[in-house]
Amino acid sequence: MGVLDVGSNTVHLLIVDAHAGAAPIPAMSQKYELRLAEQLNNDGDLKKSSVKTLIEVLQECNKFIEEHDCDELLAFATSAIRESKSSDAILERIRIETGIDLQVLDGEHEAILTFLAVRRWFGWSSGRLLVADIGGGSLEVAIGADEHPELALSTPLGAGRLTRDFFTSEVPKADEIKALIGHVKNSLETDFSHLLTIQFDHAVATSKTFRQLARLGGAAPSSDGQRVQRDLTLESLSKWVPKIAEMNYAQRAQLPGISVGRAEQLLAGAIVAQETMEFLKLESLEICPWALREGIILRRLDWFSDDAE
Repeated sequence: MGVLDVGSNTVHLLIVDAHAGAAPIPAMSQKYELRLAEQLNNDGDLKKSSVKTLIEVLQECNKFIEEHDCDELLAFATSAIRESKSSDAILERIRIETGIDLQVLDGEHEAILTFLAVRRWFGWSSGRLLVADIGGGSLEVAIGADEHPELALSTPLGAGRLTRDFFTSEVPKADEIKALIGHVKNSLETDFSHLLTIQFDHAVATSKTFRQLARLGGAAPSSDGQRVQRDLTLESLSKWVPKIAEMNYAQRAQLPGISVGRAEQLLAGAIVAQETMEFLKLESLEICPWALREGIILRRLDWFSDDAE
């Protein structure tokens, strides 16, 4: 099974060996950093050059899909495509030129599928879960005791989007940082205030942004494997945010776990993480290695199992 994720930061093709009742085992993974969330024009349309590059990348992905003889391809897009003014035309062009039928997920659906993946990873012993995910275009939070969350919320607080909208240089001015923090606080109060009365047992984070921030705080590197427990603490974030704010992109890329492609939006992502944890009164978040892609695979396998019965 192939899973093609056209996200706000990356296009990620994941090919897995999977069947109902088993964990999906990665057979091949290919990533392309396009940062589509940063390629939206002021009029809200995705740049023509970015659409052209995206199609070229998808054509290359087709070659990997054919080489690995995939039985099925699940292809989806998130906020960058979703919010483009000409999204329908872009999707149609992609379908014609690549044969790939991209399905666009809304923010709530992203949160629901990510929650499913986290529930399956940690199991029922985790009780009521709170799951947070920072992407390039949006922040999602979901809470629930079952496999389907009781609440699944999305707000446009993505690391790539905020970097583009608030910062004008590699080392942002103090007033730009202050403006971003104020915007994040206001957005959380507007969109997530009702979460403050909801109880949960286990707070979890997914996504590249949270994983990188946890690595900065001393969590084990990815080379240690998925099953090592990794945590992100508010104390660590409080120390790192002011340090990151004084670094340029090259300096950030020298930090443990920070890739060159993600260095630009590291500060905005760290601010969103810090403000979200403070707002929800979270001292720490445990990092889950499974997220949206695994949720989509698991949901499809569930449907396959139901159809077989």
